[in-house]
Amino acid sequence: MMCFSKFTKINYLLAGLLGFFLISCSDKKASDASDAGIATDFKIERFDQLFYETPQADFPALKKQFPFLFPSQFDDQFWMDKKNDTLFAELHDEVQKKFKNLDPLSAGLTNLFQRIKFYYPEENTKRVITLISEVDIESKAIYADSLVLISLDTYLGKDHRFYQGFPEYLRAEFEPNQILPDVANAFVTTKIAPLTSKTLLGNMIYQGKLLYAKEMLLPDVSPAVIMMYTDEQMKWCESNESQMWSYFVSEKLMFSTDYKLQTRFIHPSPFSKYYLDIDSESPGRTGAWLGWQIVRAYMKNNDVTLQTLLQKDTKEIFDESRYKPKK
Repeated sequence: MMCFSKFTKINYLLAGLLGFFLISCSDKKASDASDAGIATDFKIERFDQLFYETPQADFPALKKQFPFLFPSQFDDQFWMDKKNDTLFAELHDEVQKKFKNLDPLSAGLTNLFQRIKFYYPEENTKRVITLISEVDIESKAIYADSLVLISLDTYLGKDHRFYQGFPEYLRAEFEPNQILPDVANAFVTTKIAPLTSKTLLGNMIYQGKLLYAKEMLLPDVSPAVIMMYTDEQMKWCESNESQMWSYFVSEKLMFSTDYKLQTRFIHPSPFSKYYLDIDSESPGRTGAWLGWQIVRAYMKNNDVTLQTLLQKDTKEIFDESRYKPKK
């Protein structure tokens, strides 16, 4: 089995120490948020249950409570028919089995909202509503002006039969542990400067900013979960960081605008495409992972706020990161 550099006990020890150092840095910033005594006041409104359990006679009151979830072009009969649909009923039953108790999610959201308000004091508390979207993977978690919407039927677990039609490399996004990262990501995308660079490096650093912001907002969530990697995939990247970077530099890929590079190194995929023997061992999105390391280096070497980071352009972050891959 080939790879850029073979794992050894020393590799694992160094990777572990590096991970501990990075997590410790994250925890320090997160503890600042926790110690600030920021209060949040919200409750999770279970529309997924209310919609299914509300009798037709009481439907007008439900529509008044959640008008934004009932488009005006659909009459009441449409919603009654949906409730009686066999597939929708099965989705409802599976969601109720998986998410009987949302206390752990409420606690996680409380910590997330505290940190959001620590970094962005102007942010108001949102209504948090859970629903069934009929596995709309484009709208798993939405962070809007006054609302946070979470589609629980998209988090039933990667091995659930509802997701068997999806490629295996995408199924990690259906794990319940992705709810908080998805909500954090939905928030960060409202604050980050739009991506204007078409270069591979521009895309890498944009993804790196997203990942770094989620790391700051979710210090109790492992970097592997934030990256949607297994622990082994994280260790592979940590062990092969220098070799990946050398490949990008030697092949002059960093400032290329070839869109195929995003498919090879940024977008979700079963593996990254170096066109080498190691491809089958590499995880997908290694370019995004390297972008994360560049942003981490930038934040370590520069005294800037998270808000400032999210507005910085690619060139400034790269030039001032003084990034040197671990050997």
